[in-house]
Amino acid sequence: MSAMELPLVVFTLLSQLAIGLVLVGAIRQFAGDGPAGTGAPGLRREWLLAAGLLAAGLVASLFHLGHPGGAPRAITHLATAWLSREVLVLGLLLAAILAAALTGLGRGLVGLCAALGLGALLVQGMTYAPPSFPALHNGLPFVFFAVTAVTLGAGAAAWLAPDSRQGLIAGILTVGLAVGMVVFLVVPCVWLSGGTVMRETAQAYLASPLYWTHVVLGLALPLALVLKAGRIPALAPVLMLVGAVCGRIVFYLDTVHTAANLGGLY
Repeated sequence: MSAMELPLVVFTLLSQLAIGLVLVGAIRQFAGDGPAGTGAPGLRREWLLAAGLLAAGLVASLFHLGHPGGAPRAITHLATAWLSREVLVLGLLLAAILAAALTGLGRGLVGLCAALGLGALLVQGMTYAPPSFPALHNGLPFVFFAVTAVTLGAGAAAWLAPDSRQGLIAGILTVGLAVGMVVFLVVPCVWLSGGTVMRETAQAYLASPLYWTHVVLGLALPLALVLKAGRIPALAPVLMLVGAVCGRIVFYLDTVHTAANLGGLY
């Protein structure tokens, strides 16, 4: 992984953490923590935090560009480029989050933010699913990113939410971690049954200490802690973040491109 891809690790993780906060916040809002509920002040802080994280992620993405001054042109190819659509949807999401937080978290705006958040995950998934990466030329990037959003978002929300909502958030996190365990353990095994480039991707993942750090430290251990405590221990979100960073580095470092052995024999 080149230094140019490190900003993408920061960008995708921060944006997905922000989306996760929005999605968990939307569930809480529709579960009773609305403007008149006891959780409303905490919810507003979470939404403002989500806006800040998303803005920071967008700024980090500029460092991936060879010429950051040309960033505004990234939105000029909406008809053909998923990257342009990603920029547009994330910009709309940021504006909607700020509007919702500043106007009282009305259900209409909260629902719009949740829909835009899901749309942003889908568009991000398509951005990182080109035909030149056979292992990812499918819906898997969206699944990976959705797991990251739900787990990191629930973990961050647990630090800010009142005790009355810890059970709900712990339930969301438990499902997210369990699904993540299944996805990240099964997918490389499925890749092993694919073509040459896909098999090489699986072998690279399974041989990577960072991959296993993600699975064990970022998914299995937090899941065990939550199940044992019946709530989200303060350490669990830290473990998940460290694991997510390792997993995202693997995503960029070890996913094999079709040109990896160009000119050679497989």
